[in-house]
Formats: sequence, structure tokens, C-alpha cells
Amino acid sequence: MAIIECVPNFSEGKDSVVISAIAQAIKSVAGVALLHQDANAAANRTVYTFAGETNAVFEAAYNAIAVASELIDMRQQKGEHPRIGACDVCPFVPISGISLEQLAELCWTFGKTISHDFNLPVFFYEASARSLKRRNLAHHRRGNYEQLEKRINSKVWLSDYGDFNAKSGGTVLGARNYLVAYNINLDTKDAAIAQEIAYDIRESGRPIKKVSGKTIFKAGKLNNVKAIGWYIKDFDRAQVSINLTNYVETPIEKVFQTTKEIAKKYHLRVTGSELIGLIPLNCMLSAGRFFLNNPEATEKDAIQSSIKGLGLSELHTFEPNKRILEYVLNERLYANN
Repeated sequence: MAIIECVPNFSEGKDSVVISAIAQAIKSVAGVALLHQDANAAANRTVYTFAGETNAVFEAAYNAIAVASELIDMRQQKGEHPRIGACDVCPFVPISGISLEQLAELCWTFGKTISHDFNLPVFFYEASARSLKRRNLAHHRRGNYEQLEKRINSKVWLSDYGDFNAKSGGTVLGARNYLVAYNINLDTKDAAIAQEIAYDIRESGRPIKKVSGKTIFKAGKLNNVKAIGWYIKDFDRAQVSINLTNYVETPIEKVFQTTKEIAKKYHLRVTGSELIGLIPLNCMLSAGRFFLNNPEATEKDAIQSSIKGLGLSELHTFEPNKRILEYVLNERLYANN
């Protein structure tokens, strides 16, 4: 039996009724386990993580998008996080029994279905992208929801399926490998400086000039890193918000330490970090053994070292049994199958 994970991001992080309705739509499908739910009011965004048998996960994603299409109106939506639609992005991740390529093909069928049923423009990214330039999520989000209609109608950025929907915006979806989403906390409220640090660390780097209308970038320090800087009112601080797309090639501890070094150049201090969603066990073990300087450290010791070294409990208590992917899968999915 093939097992996959889905990590859809919905553009609602304040209204508990909407957040709960989407969660219930996911949980209503037999064979699916809702592993985690992460709502952020300032970002006005909720990230759901669920897993199960392939067909069941696609059914749950369909149900969740149906609720979002009904209850979320992008014409009224505001928040710190970049977004183009009610269901802004919907990634599917292979866990076992299915390849990334096989899952990418299933996403094409699913995208066509939701575009038709909910009158949505759908954009494929990552392994499901129709061309190399469409793999990057940031390219689909350029200009956010506010520029989406213009981009589609002017043919600057065509959808793969469907036309602009004023109420629901658009959805980016596709198959991808696991990524780690987390925010690094700074001892400042200045979002502009956080953005400067993001430019310095992220793979795409910083924009330096335009040539024939095309923006030229100076590459940043780290591969496999996407980052932006923002101020989060709930925490009264700025953060560097990061997507780490390959935590094996670029370990989380390297990203954290590099950010600390760069922050010093701006006379700032990194105070900790905040995980969004779940994190793979081997990612935690790598960080913990790095901070302990002991590659043979036990799993328990390495996890505690990782929590301390990355400052994962600064804003919320980090509970390994609720935030480490394999632990949650064992408790909520495999134990029931």
C-alpha cells in the first residue's frame, strides 16, 4: 500500500470556525490521519499535515479545498505570508510505496479535477511542473493574489488549468520531496533587516539590477534554501522565514549557524527558531549530534540537544512526540492500520 503525505497551506489563520471546518473535512476521510495543524494569526495562514493511503489523501485534500473555496474570500484576506489563493499551495509528498514521478502524475489529474469542480486556476510546481521555470513556488506567487488576475489575463504567467477566480484566487500544487519549514527569530522588530539576512542566506540571493526587464540576482550563501524576512506582531519580533528543500545536502544546523553569523554583521542576535509543521527524525538527529559534537550520541540525547541548539522551544514548547514526523506517523497512522 502506497502512503503519501499532504501539507496544504490555507489562507486563514484567525477564524477558528474556518480552521476547524477544514480540519474536519480532512479527518472525515477513512484511512487519513491529521498529523499536525499549525495556525498563525499574523501570517493569516494555517498549515495542515496529514497522511494515509494515496487515494484517501487526495480525497481529503479535495474535501479541504472544497471547504476553503466556500468559506475563504481572498478579496478580504490580508496577512504577512505571500499567497495567491484560499488554498495557496498543496504539496504531496511520497512516504512509501510510490515514487515522486508517479505521484507527480497523480497531481496532474487532481489539479484538473479541482480546477473544474471549484473554478480555480491551478499551477503545477516542483516535480509536477510542466517546465523548469515553473518548478519554483516563488515564481507562481510573484505579486501575490493582488497581481494574479493581471498576470493570468496578460499571459505573463498562465495557469495550467482554469481562469482567475476573484473569491478563491489560485492554487499551486504538485509532488515534492520533504522540506523543512521554520522561522529563525531575531532580536529586532525590523522586517527590512530580516529581509536583508534572507537575501544573504537564500540560494536565489538578492536582486541587484535589471537587464532588459529581467531581474539579475547575486547568489546567496546556501543552496536548497528559500527565505524571506518579516515582522510577526504576535511575537513582537522579526523572523527569517525559511523553506529548506533538501535538509540532507544543506543540514538545518548549517542554515541556523550561517544565519547567526550573518545576523552578527547587522549587529543582531539569533535567539531561537520556530518549526512549522513536522520535521523528519534524521534532520533532528543531525542537528543534535552537531551541537553535541558527537556523531554517536543516542537518539534521545541528540533530540534534546537539537531542541536546545536550535532554540525550538523559545516561542512554543517543542514536544518531540508531536513534532517529529516518524513519531507522529507511528502514533496516528501506522498504529491504526
